[in-house]
Amino acid sequence: MARSDVTRSIGQLATVLKMEQDKEKAALQAFRLAEDYHQQQRAKLTSLQQYRVEYVRQIQQEGSGGVTASHYQQRLSFVGKLDKACEQQGHIIAQCKMAVDQRRSQWLTQQRRRQAVEKLIDKKHHTLQVMDNRAEQQMMDELAMQRLLRRSLV
Repeated sequence: MARSDVTRSIGQLATVLKMEQDKEKAALQAFRLAEDYHQQQRAKLTSLQQYRVEYVRQIQQEGSGGVTASHYQQRLSFVGKLDKACEQQGHIIAQCKMAVDQRRSQWLTQQRRRQAVEKLIDKKHHTLQVMDNRAEQQMMDELAMQRLLRRSLV
């Protein structure tokens, strides 16, 4: 393989590496966005749960003072709606978690692809170094041979 072929190959791989790096950055950003959204949804569930606890405590306080059955029934109905909202939020969180795991996997896969291209470039650079070393050694051998021939002619 000629030195120019290896050099051209390194140039092409550098272009591929840039593309793979860009893809990796995009995958990392998608992973971070999914992770942030997941955290937001978890915070929303926590808020809902805290609100529910506070609301139930309020009902208990009102109940000790005496309330009508219809008023109490309305309050319990609202607690049921809060429970349903918490359950739905739990499903959203589960979906978000799956999305986060998927984005993490995509990012790690892209990271491995970038690393593979970097290894190829390193291998090509090593090939160039070996070629340069051989050429230098041949030149040194040629010079040594010419000196030897000059000395033997003298």
